[in-house]
Amino acid sequence: MSRVLVVEDETHLAKGLRFNLEAEGHSVEVARDGETAVQLLSNGSRTPFDAVVLDVMLPGKDGFTVVRELREMRNFVPVLMLTARGRPEDVLKGFAAGADDYLPKPFELPILLARLQGLLRRREWLIQSATPEQAPASGYETFSFDGRTIDFGKLELRTDENTIQLTLMEAELLRHLIANRNKVVSRKSILENVWGLHEDTDTRAIDNFVVRLRKYIERNPAKPQHLLTVRGVGYRFVPEPVD
Repeated sequence: MSRVLVVEDETHLAKGLRFNLEAEGHSVEVARDGETAVQLLSNGSRTPFDAVVLDVMLPGKDGFTVVRELREMRNFVPVLMLTARGRPEDVLKGFAAGADDYLPKPFELPILLARLQGLLRRREWLIQSATPEQAPASGYETFSFDGRTIDFGKLELRTDENTIQLTLMEAELLRHLIANRNKVVSRKSILENVWGLHEDTDTRAIDNFVVRLRKYIERNPAKPQHLLTVRGVGYRFVPEPVD
């Protein structure tokens, strides 16, 4: 049984989500504002939640602020963000803040349940996508390059100095780039295959994500050797650059 936090200030919607999620076998708690959500999700607070359904429009702290503060606290619980308009700008802003998936309002209940189940199973999918020669005895998918190891099962990027926790979306973007390593990956491909958005969406959020990933994987992010920009097209991941 999964423990889910619903963060929604509309009473009728919060009650409906709770009823239907509990009918699916989940344990559900409801928060009506962003401050309460952050308190409930703070590290060390009672039993951890397995996923969060988070509305963007909340009294006090909005959903973008909530998810950003969670990631700053190193809380990487999967977050499904509900956007009132479903505008690409809002969706990309949510991803940039650290959300893992989105759903525009109004939504159909079966779609929400499917998206939530997808988040709960995402780690399993990442593990199943491992290539046999890269899967260690622990069963987690890993990819190593230049003294760095990405563990997709644990959502970790390990270096000699430290371990960086990845969000599901950061891991998905890295997985897509690694799967196409040494090839040019267009922004359109990233939008459609990683984020499920249409090609006419503003791509600046992708660039922001890449800047963040470079801080993780590059020895000198200002002069990247692994995650290269292909001007006017997209990016290319090079695990073993030629000096």
